[in-house]
Amino acid sequence: MRLLHNWNCPWAEQTPPRGGYLGEYGELVAASWLRAQGYKILRQRFRMGHSGEVDIVCRKGDVLVFVEVKSALHTGAGRPARRINEHKRKLLRRAAGLWLRRLGREVPSRMDVVEVLLPPGRKPEVNHIVAAFSLRPTHSAALTTS
Repeated sequence: MRLLHNWNCPWAEQTPPRGGYLGEYGELVAASWLRAQGYKILRQRFRMGHSGEVDIVCRKGDVLVFVEVKSALHTGAGRPARRINEHKRKLLRRAAGLWLRRLGREVPSRMDVVEVLLPPGRKPEVNHIVAAFSLRPTHSAALTTS
């Protein structure tokens, strides 16, 4: 099986993709990469009303993992994960909390970030930040690379 994250980015240097497509393609790359790492994808783009949206909900072993995907063409303005501000974290926590409440029982869970760099004409670069920040608002862990 050929994994999506091994493909070259489908745009040339002169024709960058429209913003929405960049994010969609990044999410496909991230999901493919997570599958290759042994994660089972449960849902993509999980949303309930105005609670926020989680790009990918997956599982590895007994751990439920909520994943925010941040895509960029380059790191000229800093790492993509830096764009996750406190408001976005609040929305992600709310959406993850809704998923967890629907389960009706406690399960080990965490919030990860997957950065996807999509340089024109080259293979995507994936950086997985495990437990990027707490699911509880009282703790604000700094984003660290794993």
